[in-house]
Amino acid sequence: MSLDAPPNRLTFRLNGAEVALDADPARRLSDVLREVAGARDVKVGCSAGDCGTCSVLVGGVALCACMVPAGRAAGAEVETAAGLVARDPLAHRLAVAFQARQAAQCGICTPGMMVSAMAYLRAGGTADPAAVEAALAGVLCRCTGYRKIVAAVSDVAADRAPDVPSEGSVGAPVPRVDGWPKVAGKELFGDDVAPADALLARAVRSPHHRARFAFGDLEGYRIAAGLDLVLTAADVPGENRFGVIPGFEDQPVMASREVRFRGEAVACLVGTRAALDAAPPPPVEWTPLPHALEPEDAGIGESLHADRAGNVMATGRVRRGDPETALAEAAYVVEGRFSTGFVEHAYIEPEAGFARRVGDRIEIGCCTQAPYMNRDGVARILGIAPEAVRIVPTATGGGFGSKLDLTTQPFVAIAAWKLGRPVRMCLTRIESIQSTTKRHPSRTHMRIGADADGRITGAIFDGVFNTGAYASWGPTVATRVPIHASGPYRTPAFLATSAGIHTNCAPAGAFRGFGVPQSAVAQESLYDLLAERLGMDRLAFRRLNCLRDGDPTVTGQVFETGMGIAACFDALEPHWTAALAAAEAANAVPGPVRRGVGIAAGWYGCGNTGLSNPSTIRAGITADGIVRLHQGATDIGQGSNTVIAQIFAQALGVPLAAVELVGPDTDLTPDAGKTSASRQTFITGNAARACGAALRTQILRLGNVSKVATIVLGPGSIALEEGGTRRRIDLTATGGSYAIEATGSYDPPTGPLDADGQGAPYAIFGTAAQMAELDVDTELGTVTLLKFRAAHDVGRAINPLLVEGQVEGGIAQGIGMALMEEFIPGRTENLHDYLIPTVGDVPPIDTIIVESGDPHGPFGAKGLGEHCLIPTAPAILNAIAHATGARIHDLPATPDRVRAAILAARE
Repeated sequence: MSLDAPPNRLTFRLNGAEVALDADPARRLSDVLREVAGARDVKVGCSAGDCGTCSVLVGGVALCACMVPAGRAAGAEVETAAGLVARDPLAHRLAVAFQARQAAQCGICTPGMMVSAMAYLRAGGTADPAAVEAALAGVLCRCTGYRKIVAAVSDVAADRAPDVPSEGSVGAPVPRVDGWPKVAGKELFGDDVAPADALLARAVRSPHHRARFAFGDLEGYRIAAGLDLVLTAADVPGENRFGVIPGFEDQPVMASREVRFRGEAVACLVGTRAALDAAPPPPVEWTPLPHALEPEDAGIGESLHADRAGNVMATGRVRRGDPETALAEAAYVVEGRFSTGFVEHAYIEPEAGFARRVGDRIEIGCCTQAPYMNRDGVARILGIAPEAVRIVPTATGGGFGSKLDLTTQPFVAIAAWKLGRPVRMCLTRIESIQSTTKRHPSRTHMRIGADADGRITGAIFDGVFNTGAYASWGPTVATRVPIHASGPYRTPAFLATSAGIHTNCAPAGAFRGFGVPQSAVAQESLYDLLAERLGMDRLAFRRLNCLRDGDPTVTGQVFETGMGIAACFDALEPHWTAALAAAEAANAVPGPVRRGVGIAAGWYGCGNTGLSNPSTIRAGITADGIVRLHQGATDIGQGSNTVIAQIFAQALGVPLAAVELVGPDTDLTPDAGKTSASRQTFITGNAARACGAALRTQILRLGNVSKVATIVLGPGSIALEEGGTRRRIDLTATGGSYAIEATGSYDPPTGPLDADGQGAPYAIFGTAAQMAELDVDTELGTVTLLKFRAAHDVGRAINPLLVEGQVEGGIAQGIGMALMEEFIPGRTENLHDYLIPTVGDVPPIDTIIVESGDPHGPFGAKGLGEHCLIPTAPAILNAIAHATGARIHDLPATPDRVRAAILAARE
């Protein structure tokens, strides 16, 4: 080395080009690649080697870049996903296969998956699924359920190309319209979009579950540490509170005197990366206070919120008929108590975003599920009008409910507002798990009665939910659970109550199902027990009692069409019979491993519960003949960009490829509502259908042709073909940004419930039935999943391939809830203590699409995202019981709990 060479000059080849960087060789390679070399396709999910998202090839070997010092790359060839796809034909083929198979949903793990797959394929890897799984085992995915990723890699290894249509509207399994940037390493997520001169923000968080605190000399600390800003609650310009439910906006941006959960923010440090890295801990004095982590302990000390006596946040209730008498007179009654724990969302992308002040406005780029909700929340915090806030969502690397809530947005907004320069923030994995919302832990008790013929006569359900320190979506859970606690079954006499209780835990919020998966564990487990008492086949018992068109639900709502649960059971019946026979044959062989088959059903009301929740879509045709769809629904991997574009294209009568997407962006796209509650395909899809139809009507009127005319777009004009004649509409003669434009809106026909929970809370219910086949080692308590079959009524499959992806991903999350996932405050704050399913934990999944049609849905379609995991955990529990005779009442069913239940059953 020359004596004149900079001591930290690092030289290597990056994707075929020589680079020389000024970087500390001891710094993480992931950080150097992203922040110095600008390789933002290297994603960071944990900085601990747990998720594999940051995988790159160094000298042809796949390594977690977050665990490798940058000096390791010196003189080597470093390849990232984007470079591989751009330069290597094999990687390009792999990207095409990922796109064809829908192997990338949100896309945040895709670069790591692609890199690991390339190392395998270059080494001559075969199409054997087990070998592919082993090659991908170091990379976590939370969206896809892994099966389509394995299929894509196997396709390339076997040199086969899936037959996927390149064009098509409703009903066609076309690739994602936004898919190529994900598989090519070009997609930009929350931490990828900040300008180079942005300062960094880092929160100061409580190490205690509950404590009073006081600051020392913060200004002196700021000056000494060379920071630009230190924020506390006193610096919030507007209201120091936020939330998602009107009347429950109770969470402070930064606590002012007392923290209510471990990980709650009390301050925010803003400065350069170098200053923040070198800064000592800020002067904070903590005084721990008594705390309650369980609802039964929440009576200790004073209430967490002065306006909520007894720490009861919200309650829910549905009553129909006389359930007490029905149970007293029933021929058979079963009951049970069940519990589920906190479940972490564990999306692979931690929360991230940046803000900049533009005059008297603030602009925020962030990963989010709810742009307009974010806009209004930030405006309240800053004390400015909502129109002065612009939210520009980035790609969102998984959400599942938690990215509905504000996280980084208030911190970067306040800092950028005060400093007048850009500020960025990305939570560490520990921060993310500590401080963001979880699935509600539940304690449920249920009794169900049946007559001698096996028909359900009544049920009583009670659920207590740990809602954590602040409300978040707790009120929604409390109101939704009683409606769904009957499952999709006729229950003439019914009482369900629920309560959300405040504790000193991280807030529990929205997570794929809003409490319904927890209630399904109780209801479906007890249905198995009732079938056993009656001597009936478990599927036959469910089919006998399931809701059919014209039956009233427990809220008294009647659906004359579209109640598809019976069709789901019918679709599973031949597989059920075969699986039971196979299990009987397997169990005829002596040994500790026992085979079991389980079944469960679920239902989910799409959209808000009895409340208005409209969506609006806007579209226009430019003077150049380009169709632009202003689509504000955020796609978090579920495929709304594609589905909504397919619906719009069908309604307008143009090819899907002719539609150019704009948004989401609160300055450019109307409010399409939040991405939650399985509402986007149904509600925003209806708005897109209305918008496309309105635009088509205008075009046909201008051309004076009938409804059956064909629209042909061209530069500067539209040709209308009908009966062998052609008319032309000149687009260049009109002014404005669009020559022709239209807007469409839709709000489901629902209404509020009365005091007994009677009414029409949802316009549509999606239904599902799932079957699990598994082995249990009765000596070890371990569960090995063999096969899942899932029949889902989606009304109409707008895109069948996306339906399969949602079902597979939902089942994977249900597997985690059933067998391994449990967040314990203060203990499981990373992805090696908190376990989520890997590629080896998810078995083959056979998705059976049921299309019942629905008069409210766009072209008959329903939502899907929530109900695809509702039956999963109870199906697994029922299969464990079938295999061993042991019933699991407390989730997750870890090996120690399974083994203990087996021993108890033997006694």
